[in-house]
Amino acid sequence: MTEAAGRVGRFYTSARRHPWVLGKVADWKIPLGPYTPAQIAVAVVGGFLLVKTTAWWSWMGPVPIAAWLLTIWAVRRPKIRGRAPMQAALGWVVLGWQPRGGRIGGRAARDRSPHPLLGGFTIEDAPALAAAVTPSRAAAHRPRRAPRPGPAVRDHAEPTAPTAPVRPVSGVQQLLALAGQSGGAR
Repeated sequence: MTEAAGRVGRFYTSARRHPWVLGKVADWKIPLGPYTPAQIAVAVVGGFLLVKTTAWWSWMGPVPIAAWLLTIWAVRRPKIRGRAPMQAALGWVVLGWQPRGGRIGGRAARDRSPHPLLGGFTIEDAPALAAAVTPSRAAAHRPRRAPRPGPAVRDHAEPTAPTAPVRPVSGVQQLLALAGQSGGAR
């Protein structure tokens, strides 16, 4: 029982700390390797370009080949903002592939197409309460104009509601009515 209390568990995560490499199997490895995927990509693409453009750079001697080998060596552990170059390139491709408005629920977010908003409104006569309130001083001093005869004169009379004296409802309306009866404010 004392052995169970003294047991220690250990976890080794060194495999996660090493970069993904190609060309290493057990104790055997490619000469000057192992190589990262970025190094293999630079070697293949650069070798292809050097072979196809030999006529352009042949006058420089071994300088382009040395630059190619130096580039292969330089990309062994590069970081672009803490990421490997292949992951960074994939991130740029995915960013370019995203829709401009982003995504909502996994689907492309799009604005709805515009459509006309149809509707109407009706202007009704003012309530009788507003007509019973005394006009303001500016309205009292304005001269009344005679109505202009319109081109279409109506022959029939419209029915109107009987006008009954309306009493003020709110306290402010009562004060205004008292002020109007006494000849204005003092």
